[in-house]
Amino acid sequence: MSSGDEASQTLSKKSKKPQYSRFTQQELPACKPILTPGLVITTLISIGIIFVPIGLGSLSASEHVVEIVDRYDDACVPSKGDDEAAKRERLSFIQNAKTNKTCIRNLVVPKKMKHPIYVYYQLDNFYQNHRRYVKSRSDRQYRSPGSEGETKTCDPESEVDDHRPIVPCGLIAWSLFNDTYGISTKDNPIPINKKDIAWQSDKNSKFGSNVYPKNFQKQDPVGGGKLNESVPLSEQEDLLVWMRTAALPNFRKLYGRIETDLEANEKITVVIQNNYNTYSFDSKKQLVLSTTTWIGGKNDFLGKAYISVGGICLFLAIAFILTYVIKPRPLGDPAYLSWNQNSAAR
Repeated sequence: MSSGDEASQTLSKKSKKPQYSRFTQQELPACKPILTPGLVITTLISIGIIFVPIGLGSLSASEHVVEIVDRYDDACVPSKGDDEAAKRERLSFIQNAKTNKTCIRNLVVPKKMKHPIYVYYQLDNFYQNHRRYVKSRSDRQYRSPGSEGETKTCDPESEVDDHRPIVPCGLIAWSLFNDTYGISTKDNPIPINKKDIAWQSDKNSKFGSNVYPKNFQKQDPVGGGKLNESVPLSEQEDLLVWMRTAALPNFRKLYGRIETDLEANEKITVVIQNNYNTYSFDSKKQLVLSTTTWIGGKNDFLGKAYISVGGICLFLAIAFILTYVIKPRPLGDPAYLSWNQNSAAR
């Protein structure tokens, strides 16, 4: 065997070139549509015809949602204004445990509200999505009583001064929302159903039915609401709703449901216990009563987005039709496209 043959065999052994196949050479059958004017115009018209009615339906459903929104944080404190003295007075008021924080608000139902009527609290400028805040929790501790000492990820609310673990630990639980609402009409109290307001997956999987609060809010500073130490975490649904952190700084969380209808122009009285401190970081608190439709609560954005996309598609379709009629261009022959050529001929 000559030296040339030996060199060629050596190179062939070292070569990483794959064996020929239609897969490695990307010659498998594929859909390669040609965007002709007719196909483009038909697609745009179809999108417009589908999207515009969906948008109109969404807007109509949103208009049928009856919603009452009442901001009460500024009305339920003795001081007004944005100067430093007023801010200090509001902060002193909310931090003093001895002050009477009962606040009465009178609201009017604009239209008939059919049950169920959902009661929400809304917080603005509250960053539950802050990285350190979101990470300050221990999911293993919340699920199992044997893991109550796993509080490493909960700093700075992990242990009390004598090194006993806090259950539930972490900043999210520590800052639990604790304003309360009592609603009545004509001096008749309206019950607020607080059962099944949390996600079922949270109740069944994330929080244990045999894990009970311990050492929670036992030392200063107290962040928010307290928990019943005789009730397991999986049944304390206000906590479960709060622990599902919001993605945006302005959010609503479900407080409960009203299971009776409210008539149009009916006057309702809301007795608020204004306990939660949002005054130290210029947040806002609002009470929201809302009905729902097939799209959920009031949301005009979805309908406007569908109408906008559908309208743009119809406008482009009309523009392409006019262009095609006024200044037509001859189409090229698809037979000359590269994938239509015989590979052997190339």
